[in-house]
Amino acid sequence: MQRRNFILWGGQAAFLTAVNLPAAIASGNRLQGSFTKDQNTEPLAKELEKLIPKLMEETKVPGLSIAIVRDGKLSWCKGFGVKDRLSQESVTEDTVFEIASVSKTVFAYAVMKLCEKGTISLDTPLVKYTSKRFLENDPRLDLITARHVLSHRSGFQNWRSPEEPLKINFTPGTDFLYSGEGYFYLQSIVTQLTGKINPNECGTYEAGLKVCATDIGDYLVRNVLTPHEMRSSGYVWTEAIGKNEALAHDIDGKLLSKSHQTVTDLARYASAGGLLTTAKDYANFIIGLFTPKEKDPFRLNRNSLMEMVRPQVKLREDQKIDGASAWALGWAVRERPGGNVILHSGGQSGFKSLTMTSLEKKAGYVMLTNSDSGGYVLYNQEIENILNRLFT
Repeated sequence: MQRRNFILWGGQAAFLTAVNLPAAIASGNRLQGSFTKDQNTEPLAKELEKLIPKLMEETKVPGLSIAIVRDGKLSWCKGFGVKDRLSQESVTEDTVFEIASVSKTVFAYAVMKLCEKGTISLDTPLVKYTSKRFLENDPRLDLITARHVLSHRSGFQNWRSPEEPLKINFTPGTDFLYSGEGYFYLQSIVTQLTGKINPNECGTYEAGLKVCATDIGDYLVRNVLTPHEMRSSGYVWTEAIGKNEALAHDIDGKLLSKSHQTVTDLARYASAGGLLTTAKDYANFIIGLFTPKEKDPFRLNRNSLMEMVRPQVKLREDQKIDGASAWALGWAVRERPGGNVILHSGGQSGFKSLTMTSLEKKAGYVMLTNSDSGGYVLYNQEIENILNRLFT
């Protein structure tokens, strides 16, 4: 089985300015876009409609979908370009993308709800919830908590490999190191507490790791996606998703061959990078952050929500990702005098994504692309300048 790679896209502006943009692609690409909301309802729409197609042509990005939330409501949602080079079908509001590491925000929400319910505690060592040792011969495992994992302070590396076996790099809680392995560990605990494992359906992953299928995808659908009206989203490929999916493309705009996500893939990667969603659906998730609910079976209350977005660790200059100065629980944070902005980026083969939100302004956006070169659009300084006006 083809191993799926889930990696963080750290497309800081300094990187982008140091690299020349690729030459413009051949004419004929559909970049006119399709949308749900009248563009006149969103003040930024006119500028974005002019700039986005130009950047996509320059950087060979086949398709892009964007949703803007303003005043706690969906203000604008529009697709640009095509789902794939072969069919030339236009990207629409219903186009499904792999959002890679942005998936962590949804999993973090689910974990915070489990903490709110008392199923798990943010500060209880995870070893207390299982008899299985995630890592042998290192007593520091006994210190790792859900808080450490969600704020990337577990000490685990991003992903293990034959060259770099799983290890704890520092005393948990004392430093920051972005870690998909940490999320996998916490996901395995959540599954043991809330779900089930199928020992008869297993796969082999990095460094020979054996992973058996679980129902984690179903759990996240029931407890986060459905309550947030993310009706076109999921974790396992279905025919419905297949009709609307954007396909992966490389940095030159060529179609990439990728297998569909399997249940064993999700048992390994669901929390860290397995969500399939649309810009409109993810906007609904953003909107849910503005309306905490007390004593709701699925939605976080205000205290849990505020704890999730509260900065947990300050980042050194060499640790900063996407201009964030701190990390919360499942979210990076840009600390600002006028109110913090929470954000997350994602990148895996053929897809790049970015989301930012201000709880104070009840505003945010998400942009999804089906290209390895998508970061050149997502982190373009002109795009950032336009979208940052949502938060001023």
